[in-house]
Amino acid sequence: MSNWDLMMPGMGLTGIGLAGLILSYAGIAHTFIDGMHALTGLTMFVGLIFLAAGILDGGISTSKRAKITTLVIVAIALGFGIYALITMNTSDFTLTVVLILLAVALPALAIGYLAMKKPGSIKPIGLVLGLAVASAMVIWITAGSMNSNDVEIVEEIIDEKAVEGLEVGPIFSIEILKDSAQEGNPDYSPDRAIVTHGYTVEWINEDVAPHTVTSSVDYGETFDSSLISAGETFTLDTTELEIGEYEYLCIVHPWMTSTLVIEAPKEATKIIIPEGAAIPEDGKIFYNPEAINISTGTTVEWINEDPAMHTATSGGPTSGADGVFDSEILNIGDTYQFTFADVGNYDYYCILHPWMIGTVNVE
Repeated sequence: MSNWDLMMPGMGLTGIGLAGLILSYAGIAHTFIDGMHALTGLTMFVGLIFLAAGILDGGISTSKRAKITTLVIVAIALGFGIYALITMNTSDFTLTVVLILLAVALPALAIGYLAMKKPGSIKPIGLVLGLAVASAMVIWITAGSMNSNDVEIVEEIIDEKAVEGLEVGPIFSIEILKDSAQEGNPDYSPDRAIVTHGYTVEWINEDVAPHTVTSSVDYGETFDSSLISAGETFTLDTTELEIGEYEYLCIVHPWMTSTLVIEAPKEATKIIIPEGAAIPEDGKIFYNPEAINISTGTTVEWINEDPAMHTATSGGPTSGADGVFDSEILNIGDTYQFTFADVGNYDYYCILHPWMIGTVNVE
């Protein structure tokens, strides 16, 4: 016979642990960080030990209640396991289809077998199954409503930006490295990111495992990506942050920590287009200075002091414009600014007067 004094707390601990794991890994509760999901997993594990001990107390039980309880617990565990494989696996589409078919077929086979062999157990199984379906529908509708609201909010923000003509700032990329889910491996590149205020930071998940980018101090209140699957990205507009340092981590793998440093914008480096630049002469300076050395995140400002029209266009007279930056037409007194986010050498010229060339070296 089964020992219900062990089975009851076993079912309770298993249910609490399973609920905690779902809330943690789904990103619903931001408080589940720094190992809280591991604690809920341990709770579920202890619950299963109590449950197994209660079921097997005195030998394999013949109690219908014990069998039904075991069936329900196993079905729940298999259901969430299959869901995790479907939503988080990086295999091909065929495996996903097989898993979905198994998720439908296995419970159907189990219920059919019990209906044939144990007719008396159909009523409690039907009750449990009905409650499970009803709960799933409530959760599905609630989650769907939350997601719909989130989508509507995002669409409203995008529409507002489009109406106001706002532009996304320069992109600063951070990679979530391959195999970073394994403790001890490198996790972010760069590990300490120094970004100029006004940039858009983009995290790219190069790993096969899902990750998050979650501010540490306030448990995701400042920024939180939710789960970022393999190949997906998360962007953060630094105009919404204050100047300072922000530590962040992955709530799924809390040993993955890093720092985002937001710096004040640097003063623009000026390049003058002097008077007479439209007239080609040997030894004349057409962009003053002709070559400059700057660091990443520096803004360069071209100022036209010549009565003639000019441009500052990346590329060269022979190869043409390369699309990195282009001032378009600058009349006298006009200015043009461009912020250099990436290291490299950038040649530029005036498309109206191709003998005018200059270089920006970004280190």
